[in-house]
Amino acid sequence: MSKKKHRLTDEEQLALTREDGQLFHDQKGRPIELGPLSSPLADTHGHLFHAGKDERTAHVLRAVMGVSDAPGWSGQPLAPWLRDVEGAGLLPGDDLRFEMAAAEHERFASALWLARAALCGVGLLGVPVDCLDLELQSMRHEPPEEWFKTDEITRTASNLIDLLQSWGVKPHTPRPKDLLDNVFLLVGAHPYTAVDLEQAGFDNASGPSDPRARLYEKLLDRSNTRGVGEIGLDYGPWGNKVDHDMQKRAFARQLRWAHERNLPVELHIRDADGDERATAHLDALRILEREGVPKAGCDLHCFTSGPEVMRPFVEMGCYIAFGGAVTFSRSDDIREAAVECPAHLLLSETDSPYMAPVPLRGTVCEPAMVSFSAATVARVRADAGVATYEETSEALWNNAQRFFGLE
Repeated sequence: MSKKKHRLTDEEQLALTREDGQLFHDQKGRPIELGPLSSPLADTHGHLFHAGKDERTAHVLRAVMGVSDAPGWSGQPLAPWLRDVEGAGLLPGDDLRFEMAAAEHERFASALWLARAALCGVGLLGVPVDCLDLELQSMRHEPPEEWFKTDEITRTASNLIDLLQSWGVKPHTPRPKDLLDNVFLLVGAHPYTAVDLEQAGFDNASGPSDPRARLYEKLLDRSNTRGVGEIGLDYGPWGNKVDHDMQKRAFARQLRWAHERNLPVELHIRDADGDERATAHLDALRILEREGVPKAGCDLHCFTSGPEVMRPFVEMGCYIAFGGAVTFSRSDDIREAAVECPAHLLLSETDSPYMAPVPLRGTVCEPAMVSFSAATVARVRADAGVATYEETSEALWNNAQRFFGLE
């Protein structure tokens, strides 16, 4: 029986960072070098507000609170790196350590993700938000108007960037804090919450009856909301629990909202396991043909198929976003799609906390890891002779800026 590989907790990862100035390490504690950086990086789809839900991040936060039975926790009141964090004014004092709310936990974890991403050269982050996600809502203990604000997170991230640099972390960009001005929301109902969208009362003359739906509308009008997403169709094991026709109606409705607001969309399209016809993609194409591709842009997020599935979307002018799966050893079809995709339609992402890329596969993904996915896309295109490494890196950055309305 094979022995289960040890996964570093965030406490262990940060302790190693404090020792050697490197942000990421493998299971044996050896530092992981980032991919070559010739242009700023863009993570066009990273679930920043899910950071605090990660089991390993929770170990850090429990440690912060002085809970001594967290796996991997030393049992001391504060590990050395935590003393530094507290000294930098990032955590409450002893009297509040047991009183920290769940929202504070999530904010700290999100800020840590942002800080590491900034130091790795990430200059833009797109954050999907589903107001109808009941599980996410249940984690909140604040008035709805306070949910999904990034101001406090970015302030904490700024302090963490300074702290990590004081430990010897060398930034991969001369201005790492530029990322903190380029964190944008994408608001949408995931296919899993299509039922909630249909029952929310958006068609009521007086407005939606569901307070979550009212929050959806408020978020769409925020200045840092730059898109509608993730929306689409999911015929996989979980998505199959939601009626397909209901998913299609939710998808079409949200496409229309994007048209009305001149916002781009990020699509979640997943076929049933073993479906060689790629039925979900075919159905999505029909809806896009009927409703029209938003002029502001359309992105197939987390693309995990081959060139044949990709081509009709590219012909419609859709962006194709490649994440951690492009680095996996058995993902030749995804890499072929990355080679064939026109340069002006390439995007990079993480879909964090899911599908961490090689060489960190098996860990919890975070926005900083877009470095590895972007490097793989640039390398395979260079190896195929369709573009230099530098040309692809520049295209990934320029396309993300255009998609989020920064050009």
